[in-house]
Amino acid sequence: MAKARKNGLYTGISEELSALMRSGWADTERHDLTPDPQAPYAARRRAALSARFPGERLVIPSGNLKARSNDDTYPFRPYSGYVHMTGDQARDGALVLEPRADGGHDAYCYQLPRDARDNDEFWSGYTAELWMGRRHSLAEAETVLGLPCRDVRSAAADLAAATSAGTVPTRIVRGVDPALEAAVTTDEDRDDELEEALSELRLVKDEWEIGEMRRAVDSTVRGFTDAIGELSRAVETSERWIDGTFYRRARLEGNSVGYGSICAAGDHATIMHWTTNDGPVRPGELLLFDAGVETTSLYTADVTRTLPISGTFSDVQRRVYDAVYEAQEAGMATVKPGAAYRDFHEAAQRHLAARLVEWGFIEGPADRAYELGLQRRFTMAGTGHMLGLDVHDCAHARNEEYVDGVLEPGMVLTVEPGLYFQPDDLTVPDEWRGIGVRIEDDLLVTEDGHENLSAALPRSSAEVEAWMARVAG
Repeated sequence: MAKARKNGLYTGISEELSALMRSGWADTERHDLTPDPQAPYAARRRAALSARFPGERLVIPSGNLKARSNDDTYPFRPYSGYVHMTGDQARDGALVLEPRADGGHDAYCYQLPRDARDNDEFWSGYTAELWMGRRHSLAEAETVLGLPCRDVRSAAADLAAATSAGTVPTRIVRGVDPALEAAVTTDEDRDDELEEALSELRLVKDEWEIGEMRRAVDSTVRGFTDAIGELSRAVETSERWIDGTFYRRARLEGNSVGYGSICAAGDHATIMHWTTNDGPVRPGELLLFDAGVETTSLYTADVTRTLPISGTFSDVQRRVYDAVYEAQEAGMATVKPGAAYRDFHEAAQRHLAARLVEWGFIEGPADRAYELGLQRRFTMAGTGHMLGLDVHDCAHARNEEYVDGVLEPGMVLTVEPGLYFQPDDLTVPDEWRGIGVRIEDDLLVTEDGHENLSAALPRSSAEVEAWMARVAG
């Protein structure tokens, strides 16, 4: 029997109601399912992970629901490493790679099966199917994922028994599923190595993933166009109108937004992660708009444009914007196979340091200013990051494989320099204060250079003004 709801209006279930609820249901097992298009790619990813850890048991949980307001939960998003290795988005699941004598692994997936109709669990529990929606049966999940599937309700006991035997070392991704983590005996440092490997295997995207990144960016371009087309409504209301307009496109064409949209008008544009989005949108000021659509497979874009709300940049706004644009151009020019990952950051930052010296805001010469990091008062963040299943993808990869590594075809990264002059910064003239500009695009490293996946959105100041004249409402 499922756990009773506290403070519910019904005090129990009569035998007659129970009998009524257990009868009269059609057989809804699906026999028309086909393997997910991602399944063969996920199999190759698992093979690559297997090769890194011969002779070891690997446990990669999907994660659990989190309560939001007593009788509700936050939207569930599975652990990205689990999604990458399975293509699955089920809650309360886990991928297990069990080692074989030949050094490889047998993979199977724990899933929460459909609720049985011969008891009351399918309609009376907190996560009952009549409340939460139909799940795949284990047989259906096997067809879709191309993996053997087991009942997750036995996972903790199964893993506890397996690890207590002590014959096979086990690693688990920590911080995702407390119950499974408590059931196994592992070493935290060795577990960290598993999470590192899962991040590193996402650095180079396969063909299927690149297709998803294109979908995410294309939807994002349409979302930007939607929002700018309704800019006059934002002027009448607030930043929330921009936020909501883009979110509508994200839900229509994808899963959701890939992160909290930044719809920062006026001096909110100087706040790197402004997501409250409740401020006024005033003509004459700038709108820094940073947003990305997350596809139904959970791959996200991450694009930023900074726009003059009135349609035309002021002289000072244009000077700042053009400096950032030139810095982005310098950074993007370095993105190619074999280049150091840091090259795009250093090229963009050196350009911004030179401009800040030229304007008299930091002390030169420019090379010295850059080496001392003086430009960081006005640039603050790094110039980009890897992109994919997470907006800051591959974040647990080792430094030598990521920030100290080299670019390879199939990597997807952002290039996003910015300048931010805080409204209370007395080191710059008054007309510069409260101006924030960032330009961000999503680049795919190709065999002979790079492709700007978000090139459909105008970038230069003249192109932005012409674009707004065409589409801004």
